[in-house]
Amino acid sequence: MKLALVRACTRSACFELQNNTCYTAPAPFRVQLNGQTVLEACGTNVFSVFSLEPGKTYHLEVLATDGDTGTLDFATAAESFFVDASRYGLVNDGVTDNTAFLQAALSTCPPGGTVYVPAGTYRTQSLFLCSNTTLYLEKGCTLLGGTDRREYPILPGVLPCADEQHEAYLGGWEGNPLDCFAGLINVINAENVTITGEGCINANADNGDWYQHIKVKLVAWRPRLFFTSKAKNVTLHGVEVCNSFSWTIHPTYSDGVNILQLQIHNRADSPNTDGIDPESCKNVNIIGDSIHVGDDCIALKSGKLFLGTVMHTPCENVTIRNCNLNRGHGGLVIGSEMSGGVKNVVMTQCLMDHTDRGLRIKTRRGRGKNAVIDGLVFRNVEMRHVLTPFVINMFYFCDPDGKSDYVQSHEPLPLDDATPRLGSLTMENITATDAEYAGCWFSGLPEQPVEKVEMNNVSISFAENAGAGHAAMMCGAAECSKLAIWAENVKEIHFHNVKLEGYAGERLNFINVGSFKED
Repeated sequence: MKLALVRACTRSACFELQNNTCYTAPAPFRVQLNGQTVLEACGTNVFSVFSLEPGKTYHLEVLATDGDTGTLDFATAAESFFVDASRYGLVNDGVTDNTAFLQAALSTCPPGGTVYVPAGTYRTQSLFLCSNTTLYLEKGCTLLGGTDRREYPILPGVLPCADEQHEAYLGGWEGNPLDCFAGLINVINAENVTITGEGCINANADNGDWYQHIKVKLVAWRPRLFFTSKAKNVTLHGVEVCNSFSWTIHPTYSDGVNILQLQIHNRADSPNTDGIDPESCKNVNIIGDSIHVGDDCIALKSGKLFLGTVMHTPCENVTIRNCNLNRGHGGLVIGSEMSGGVKNVVMTQCLMDHTDRGLRIKTRRGRGKNAVIDGLVFRNVEMRHVLTPFVINMFYFCDPDGKSDYVQSHEPLPLDDATPRLGSLTMENITATDAEYAGCWFSGLPEQPVEKVEMNNVSISFAENAGAGHAAMMCGAAECSKLAIWAENVKEIHFHNVKLEGYAGERLNFINVGSFKED
C-alpha cells in the first residue's frame, strides 16, 4: 500500500491512499499513530488525524482488512502560541452573540499561533482571520451563524484607490463587483491561514430569511459561508460545513488554496448553495471532499465580462481528486462566469452520485475573448444515476439577456471581443450507469466551434425506466430520453473504446462536426 501526506498542520494532518479507486478505499482499514489505534474502519482513500501535538514526528501505519499495509513518517508544523478562545469570554449556549469574543481571539493571536475553540455551540456573525494563524475547531464545536442580516457587515464591490487610477474589487455576486454581505468566515489580504479540526461551521441560513427573494438585492447580496479575496496559502481541512447562505466555499483571486476532506451539506432545495466555487484562483487542491448541496457541487469560475477584461485572471492549475459529489445540479461545472478563462484542470478518482449532470461546461456569447477554456482532463471517474453525464453548452441562457437572439442564435455571428472559446477536452476511463436524458451533449458556437473532444475508454449505460428532460439549459433544446450522443459545432471528435448501452434512436447525432474518428 502506498501512502502520501497531503498536508500536515500544527495539530492535524491529511493523508491519501495512492491507488486507482474512486473515492472509496479498496478495503476498510484502521490507522495507528506511534503504535496506538486512532481510527477504526476507515473506508475512503483520503483520511485525517486530529488532536496532534505541534512540532512532533509521528509514525503512521495503515492496516487494511485485506492484509495490505502501509507506513509513513511525518511531522506536524510548529506552533508559536496556543490561544484558548474560551478565555476571551465565549458563551457556548448557541444564543449569545460571540462575534466580538471570537474576533478578539483571532485578531490578537501572534503569528504562528493557533486559536483553539473548544466543544460547544457559539453563535457568531462574520469573522476575519489574520495571516500566519490557525483556527482549530475541536470535535463537538459548532460555529453557528446568526440569522439577522442586519448584523453582518457589507463588503463593498469596489474600493476607490488614492491615486484615482486603480480600483480594488472586494465584494461580488455571480461574477460582478457588487456589494455583498461578508461571509461567516473570511480571509482577505492574508496569507498562511489554516482552518482545521473536527468541528462544524453551520451558517444556519435555513433559519433566517436568506432563502427568500433570492433574486432581489436586500441592502447587499447574500454572503458565502467561507470567502477569500487576494489571499495566499489558505487551507480548509476536516471540518463540517453546512446550511450556507449561498455558495459555500468561495475563494477569489487567491493563490494556493487547499480544500481537504470537508463534509459539505446543504439542503437539496436550498437556492444557489454550490459546494466549492474557486473564482480566478490558481494552484487549487480539492481533495477528499464529500459534497451534498442544492446547486453545483464544484464550479470553477473567473468572473463576467467586466472583471474578465479588467483583471484578466483565469482560474488555473486546479486538481480535484478522490471527491464524493453526491446530489447537486452538476458534479464538476466550468462557468458560466468564466470571462477570465479556465485552464489546466485535472479531475481524477471522483465519484458522482445522483447529480443532474456530471462534467458540465456552460458559457455563452458575451463572456469575452479572454473567456478561454482549455487543458481540461477528466480521468478515472465513476458516475451513478447522473441524468446527463457530459454537457458542453455554449448557449447557456443565464443573465437577463440569456434568451435573446444574440445569445441563442444558431446562425454564425461575427467573431468579436465578446466571443468565448473552448479548446481541448479529454475524458478517459469513465463509467456512467443509469443515465437518463442523454449520454453526451456538445453544443459549440457556429462561429467558434469547440476545438476538440477526446474520449478514451468511456462507458455509458441508460436506466431502463429513464425519464425525459432537458440535457442542456439552452433555447430550442427539446426534452430527450436515452439520447446517446448529440454534437453540434465541434471541429474534432475522437472516440477510442466508447461504449453506449440502452440508448434510443441514432447513436450519433451530429451537426457541423468537422472531423470524427472512432477506433
